[in-house]
Amino acid sequence: MGRKTAIINLDPANDCLPYECAVNIEDLITLSDVVAQYGLGPNGGLVYCMDYLEKNMDWLKEKLQLIAKDHYLLFDFPGQVELFTLHNNAKNIIAEMTNQWDYRLTAVHLVDAHLCSDPGKYLSALLLSLNTMLHLELPHVNVLSKIDLIEKYGKLAFGLDFYTDVLDLSYLQYHMNQDASHAKYRKLTAALCGVVEDFGLVNFTTLNIQDKESVNDLMKLVDKSNGYVFAGIEGNINEFCKVAAGPLNWDYYRTGEIQEKYMSDEFIDDFPDD
Repeated sequence: MGRKTAIINLDPANDCLPYECAVNIEDLITLSDVVAQYGLGPNGGLVYCMDYLEKNMDWLKEKLQLIAKDHYLLFDFPGQVELFTLHNNAKNIIAEMTNQWDYRLTAVHLVDAHLCSDPGKYLSALLLSLNTMLHLELPHVNVLSKIDLIEKYGKLAFGLDFYTDVLDLSYLQYHMNQDASHAKYRKLTAALCGVVEDFGLVNFTTLNIQDKESVNDLMKLVDKSNGYVFAGIEGNINEFCKVAAGPLNWDYYRTGEIQEKYMSDEFIDDFPDD
């Protein structure tokens, strides 16, 4: 697509990188060193590493200053859910980037699609997604990944749109209550489903990494949520509204040129604060 992209690895356990990264947290701290030095397990070690990064944000800022002005940045965070639901280190790192460095970030939360084949696991995924959204306070895209493998784990009780759009969860409750192992928790199930529905925040898009169109659709959704798609619109509020409310079918192959032309300091200074 012609987009200048830089990947920033912030996962200290990512010792076999499948990509070339512009910034690597292992130049600052590694999980293996922390585990060996302090006798921590992998989970405690990751928490320590993220705490250490939070206290050394100047290191990250200095690294990013060399590439941030003319690159689309992809941050690869650890997959440990506690970092994004219970602890504040990742949240504080992200908050500094958005509030002090003026980065426009979107959280992309990957959930294995096979969880849809088990109603209990799917409900857990809904709660985890909601918790993460509330904790990080970012534009958020939830993704059912590996969607091409979903049927391998059993037939779905409902159509795929039920799981992506998070439709009436009373059907999910009824389905779970048919299982004796779930039936005794029907009140708890109803309460948890009620929490998800009351917030009304969670839905999913899908991803098949082998399908170019699927990847493109996800990229468009992310670019719309973080404002990248607005880069080619010069202060026309009507055009902003059209793109914001319209479908994801803009001329996407123009973005490489747009980035070079508009993602400069001069344009960013003129970008609406809201």
